[in-house]
Amino acid sequence: MSGEVLRLEGVVIRREGAVLLGGVDWTVDEGERWVVIGPNGAGKTTLLQVAATTLYPTEGRVEVLGERLGQTDVFELRPRIGFASASVAEKVPSGETVMDLVLTASYAILGRWQEEYDSTDVGRAVALLEALGCTELVRRRFATLSEGERKRVQIARALMPDPELLLLDEPAAGLDLGAREELVGRLARLAEDPAAPAMVLVTHHLEEVPPGFTHALLLRRGGVVAAGKVDEVLTGGNLSDCFGIPLQVEQHNGRWYARSALA
Repeated sequence: MSGEVLRLEGVVIRREGAVLLGGVDWTVDEGERWVVIGPNGAGKTTLLQVAATTLYPTEGRVEVLGERLGQTDVFELRPRIGFASASVAEKVPSGETVMDLVLTASYAILGRWQEEYDSTDVGRAVALLEALGCTELVRRRFATLSEGERKRVQIARALMPDPELLLLDEPAAGLDLGAREELVGRLARLAEDPAAPAMVLVTHHLEEVPPGFTHALLLRRGGVVAAGKVDEVLTGGNLSDCFGIPLQVEQHNGRWYARSALA
């Protein structure tokens, strides 16, 4: 599979005099699973917002699923993109149930109103929640869930419209060790599924990279440090340049680990 699902050419994002992204070139193809890594302020979330069509570039060209931003109706494009992030979770209405939160992803909206959903929609929502270990949460209000439960429900929501591109912004942030490892395992199984969409996952931590991810992009201060196949990018030298400290990198059973080379 080699069809492009995402292309950024010379993308610059400026806000109030600050450069959040500076001349980023990046391409994601069908079947690829990308991890985007970098320190705080590197531009990772900004990059994902561009990919999700919620942020337009100041300069440069962006094509998502064959459509160029600025020349297409993003409201028709967004249902083809699965997006899970803290910014989405913050906008969920306080009374929204887990089932309704997942169902409304079919229309790329938050807050159920008068949309019609048939038994096929409900069946898919239930199956996704079950696959992510959330069966018992169907009737719960999203606002009452633990952080780990919220993360899994958001991923089910992101998968609901059968997207062609899945974007996950720090899905393991705020989780304890057990919840993190459970989530990484579920994402690894998703990454190994040939029917799964192209995936992009943002994280600060190498330990959160699920097995099965094929490519990596390293960002620092809005610029690309390295990009390409995961084994070629996640090296001690590249990660040391990315985080600004000497790091040693190890891989064991498909998982990645980093520690200071000064210890």
